[in-house]
Amino acid sequence: MYSPPMELCPLLDTCLPSPSRCYFSSPSHPPLLLLSKLPVSPRTIPRFSIAFSPTRRRNVCSASSSDTLVAGSRKEDGKTGEALTKKEDDEFGDLKAWMHKNGLPPCKVVLQEKPSHDRNHRPIHYVAASEVLEVGDVAFSVPNSLVVTLERVLGNETVAELLTTNKLSELACLALYLMYEKKQGKKSFWYPYIRELDRQRGRGQLAVESPLLWSEDELDYLSGSPTKKEVLERAEGIKKEYNELDTVWFMAGSLFQQYPYDIPTEAFSFEIFKQAFVAVQSCVVHLQKVSLARRFALVPLGPPLLAYRSNCKAMLTAVDGAVELVVDRPYKAGESIAVWCGPQPNSKLLLNYGFVDEDNPYDRLIVEAALNTEDPQYQDKRMVAQRNSRLSIQAFNVYAGKEKEAVLDMLPYLRLGYVTDPSEMQSVISSQGPVCPVSPCMERAMLEQVADYFKRRLAGYPTTLSEDESLLTDVTRSHSVSMPCSLCPLIEISKL
Repeated sequence: MYSPPMELCPLLDTCLPSPSRCYFSSPSHPPLLLLSKLPVSPRTIPRFSIAFSPTRRRNVCSASSSDTLVAGSRKEDGKTGEALTKKEDDEFGDLKAWMHKNGLPPCKVVLQEKPSHDRNHRPIHYVAASEVLEVGDVAFSVPNSLVVTLERVLGNETVAELLTTNKLSELACLALYLMYEKKQGKKSFWYPYIRELDRQRGRGQLAVESPLLWSEDELDYLSGSPTKKEVLERAEGIKKEYNELDTVWFMAGSLFQQYPYDIPTEAFSFEIFKQAFVAVQSCVVHLQKVSLARRFALVPLGPPLLAYRSNCKAMLTAVDGAVELVVDRPYKAGESIAVWCGPQPNSKLLLNYGFVDEDNPYDRLIVEAALNTEDPQYQDKRMVAQRNSRLSIQAFNVYAGKEKEAVLDMLPYLRLGYVTDPSEMQSVISSQGPVCPVSPCMERAMLEQVADYFKRRLAGYPTTLSEDESLLTDVTRSHSVSMPCSLCPLIEISKL
């Protein structure tokens, strides 16, 4: 949902020096198949088919009203839920108190509350500094006995590697385990942790959910963006994993012995599994320098209680017998503590965690271009492209704030595709560097097609950027007119 800035237009209105014709397509489509039948001649300039993986830099998110981990009951919310929660807190204490009872050493964090955007949902928790922290301080160290990994779930490292290599993802196995554990209710050792995940509803620090849980109407807000297709493809992938759950249950000895009569697809509907999958996806930690059976971990006090930030370098790290967090910046007492979410563009952050980061240095559009294989000079052009460290199908990254530089980087490759005269091609082959002399007319045609592409892409969105901005600033109107109730967090997030 990213819109190219207006400063791009003057650039495309200029005639810059050098060569050619190439074709663009979405990374999810084979570009050569889309354009293989287009003719190549000096008189015919084929239309481009360009698409990229965009994300708007604004914090555009949504929430669904569906439950997350294992179809948590609505009675957990509202006054009745508050009464039940108080009784349970008296019995178990909060998550941190439960962890201390089970081996968590003294730490420098505390759980704080933040109101939910939806009044029907209870406030969410977040981890904050309990005292002043300096760079390099250990905020907390969670013992392995309080960390959920596949090694624990499946009871055998070899089986864990086999299943996740050939059958299911780590996320599916972890989700299945927590679903079974939730069925045990208060008898489960993990009950306080599961209760906390249910309270969060997979919403993370901004109290919104991954678009995997959005309704069809809410997904329409992504119309025009390849992100919508990615959401639908991921949902289909989750469906395929659901269909493999019974195999995992039989192969995993620990699961089979512990829950002998609860066949997964009979015990849990697909919707429940999808909610659990998304909840696990939103809080799983990728540990480094550990065995495959331990690389994906659920760490109490970790995400979603910790905030994700793209410009943060603090990471949850596996040490001897524990997972610890060393802060990368100073914190005052009461400040929310953040960890790094990896070098992910906003499209991935939205899909995985339900948020986008306006200060994300890794946010980018991926523009993929391909030389036409039916061009009589295709092999020569391919050779020239390789000589200049380009591929016959080349991806270009367009970073926010550096759009002009990205287009300038693309132009030599685009010009190469426009070369049609054999003598000009020989000149290109013998030249040094990415220089392709084309006529001003061809140069203008190339730039106009690039500009036309951006215009057509923007036209695919149901609203303009200015209309979105206006809607986001009008909270009253968004609550009372056509904005779905579950999209209300979108309005609030724009103010953060």
